[in-house]
Amino acid sequence: MEILRQPRGVTHDLRRMNRYGVLAAYLPAFSNVVGRMQYDLFHTYTVDEHTLFVVRNLRRLTVPEFADELPLCSRIMRDLPKPELLYIAALFHDIAKGRSGDHCELGAADAQEFCRDHGLGAYDTRLVCWLVRNHLLFSLTAQRRDISDPQVIHEFAATLGDHVHLDYLYLLTIADIRATNPGLWNSWRRALLQELHASTGRALRRGLENPVDKREHIREVQDEARTALRRRGVGEREIDGVWRDLSDDYFLRYLPDEIAWHTEAIAGRRPDELPLVLVRAQSTRGGTQIFLHTPESDHLFAATTAALDQLGLTVTDARIVTTHGGRTLDTYVVLEADGGPIKQPYRLEEIRTTLARALRTPESPIAVTRRAQRHLRHFAIPTAIGFSQDTRNGRTVVELLTGDRPGLLSRVGGAFRDCGVRVQNAKISTIGEQVNDVFFVTDTHNAPITDAGHLERLRDALHEALSDAGSAP
Repeated sequence: MEILRQPRGVTHDLRRMNRYGVLAAYLPAFSNVVGRMQYDLFHTYTVDEHTLFVVRNLRRLTVPEFADELPLCSRIMRDLPKPELLYIAALFHDIAKGRSGDHCELGAADAQEFCRDHGLGAYDTRLVCWLVRNHLLFSLTAQRRDISDPQVIHEFAATLGDHVHLDYLYLLTIADIRATNPGLWNSWRRALLQELHASTGRALRRGLENPVDKREHIREVQDEARTALRRRGVGEREIDGVWRDLSDDYFLRYLPDEIAWHTEAIAGRRPDELPLVLVRAQSTRGGTQIFLHTPESDHLFAATTAALDQLGLTVTDARIVTTHGGRTLDTYVVLEADGGPIKQPYRLEEIRTTLARALRTPESPIAVTRRAQRHLRHFAIPTAIGFSQDTRNGRTVVELLTGDRPGLLSRVGGAFRDCGVRVQNAKISTIGEQVNDVFFVTDTHNAPITDAGHLERLRDALHEALSDAGSAP
């Protein structure tokens, strides 16, 4: 414990202890993860190396010279009453990897024994064990739930309970991701986690007994967007004309800045000027944001994702809204294939012109001719498909786990189209060779899909669309 409480040299000492076998001798459970490989493209390091990298990342937040890397995290770390509790949680978060059973629960039991043997108080022990048990919660919520939904935020805030648990878990999550794979951390994940932290913090300050009212939230978003539009010279009549065509769902799913961007672009636009394709390099979503305004078509998702895939872009987020007048407002957040931002003006223009061309004839999507990267061909991941119901928002949730390959999203979009399924929202996550995507969908009448036969046909269509060398259904 004295080592963990030192102002400097913590990571150096732990690495030396690991190198000479002292750490495994002191923590017998740690000996099971020393040199343990994880055979995928997701985890770059052995479990013990990864664990010490997590500690190193946390320690880095305490060094003033690195404060500009993650300013919010550094500020939170500086204000933590007992940072050593984070280091303990880091040491134990993966200590049970390779054992039979839930490594989160088993690790929490090991952490509890350590805390008891080292004289930690009851509260500190509970906090450490909670962090180990829930160390995946923050990233899973951010990447697999619709965090634009106020109810999702309220439920997440209720699980955490207070700002202490929020801040400790936020820092542990970021340190964990950055220590898993150098290519895993990017601007999109940073923005996504920061958005969840900010939204949860607001919910906790408001009080769990005072959840956000839907109408109040919409009114606040509209007021902020309207103020921004007035500053840009957009008139009230133009604003109201655009907004009358939009459902409440639109104002729940977009930020005021995005609503102002969309409204300004649409206002006064004639039908013969569609499709409208806008691209902006930087956005609050942590990537390049693409906005599409075009007549509604069940072919749009497949056509759009095929074009983006052929351009070699990684889609991280998709939101599709249908207006009362039969048009769609679609937004996609994209990154370059290496996870980097799109900066070159010629590249932004290439995206715009390619999409505009593809959307003129969405029923004939671009054929994706990119070849799978050589290192991905050695991993055959079985395709797994799960369904659940988001009854509160009237949507069906489709979870897809499969192997990565060119054209995957357009194949999925084609299966959705053939089965009469509309994508309302999508959370796209590709880690190494593994794809774990979540789609929020409805039928063609914008109602949830509850018929067992319809769901089974969709499952079969997805398996057929993905049954190639990249997966094994």
